[in-house]
Amino acid sequence: MAQFSRTWWGQRFIVALEEFTDPARLGRGRSYASGGRILEYSLANGTVNARVRGSINPYFGVYREPIYRTSITIKPISSGDWKKAIQQIASRADLVTKLLMNEMPDTIEDAFSRLGLHLLPHSESDFVTDCSCPDWANPCKHIAGLYYLLASALDRDPFLMFELRGLTREALHTELVKTPLGKILASALKSEDLPDVESVESYYTRPAREPGAVVTSHKEFWTGAKRLPPLPATSPASVSALLVKKQGDYPPFWHKDVSFISMMEELYERVRTKSKQMK
Repeated sequence: MAQFSRTWWGQRFIVALEEFTDPARLGRGRSYASGGRILEYSLANGTVNARVRGSINPYFGVYREPIYRTSITIKPISSGDWKKAIQQIASRADLVTKLLMNEMPDTIEDAFSRLGLHLLPHSESDFVTDCSCPDWANPCKHIAGLYYLLASALDRDPFLMFELRGLTREALHTELVKTPLGKILASALKSEDLPDVESVESYYTRPAREPGAVVTSHKEFWTGAKRLPPLPATSPASVSALLVKKQGDYPPFWHKDVSFISMMEELYERVRTKSKQMK
C-alpha cells in the first residue's frame, strides 16, 4: 500500500477498497500496477479509462498477449446533495480555508457523514467497473491494478475525488466563494491584498560590506593589527633549575666528570637568553 499511497488521502482510499474487496485480488492488482502493465489511463467525465496488458492464458483461450480496455466509474453525488455538502463545508472555517488554498482537510469526511454521504468510496455499490478480459470476477486483476494507479493519482491531486464524485475543483471553489464565510476568507487570501515585498522597506538591518585589512608582513598577519598588552614582568626563580638539582651533581645515569647540575644550569641560561632575544 505504501508504494501507491504515500499520503493519508491515498491510504484512506486503499483502506476503503480493502473493506469490501478480496485482498488477494487487490494484491494481484498491485503487481499489475507496479509491473508497468497499465499502458495508459485518462480521466474524463468522472470515469477512469485505461489500456492494460493482459497475460497469455490457454485456459481462457488466450495464446497471444492481449490488450484489455478497463474502466472505473465512481458513483457521482447528485447536484442536490452537493449543495447540502457545500453548505455543511462552508459552516467550518478550517475546511473552507484549506480547500481555497488547494489543500485537502483531513476531516473533510465529517462534513459528508453528517448528511449520510461519503466522499471516499464506502461500499462496492459506489463503483461501476468494466473490463474486456474473460475473467468473470470483479474486480479482476486489471481493475484492481487500476485501483492502485488511481490511489497514486489521488496522492498527487486529492481533488480528483471531487471530480470523480461529480464536482470539479473549479466548481467547488466557485461554490465556496459564494457562501458568506467563503467570500470573507477568499478576500483575505487574495494576493492583491498583500503588500508588494519589493516595494516595502526592509525591517531588518542590511549587512554592509567593509574593506578587508591589508596585511603588510607575515609578522603582522600572525600578531594582528592591535598588539596585546605586554605580560607583567616576573622575577626569576630564586633557585635555578630546581627540579634538576634534585638529581644531585652525579645522578646514576650521568657518566661525565663535569657536574650534571652545572651543565643544566648553563643550558637553562642559554634558553632564557634566547627567548629574550626573540621578543
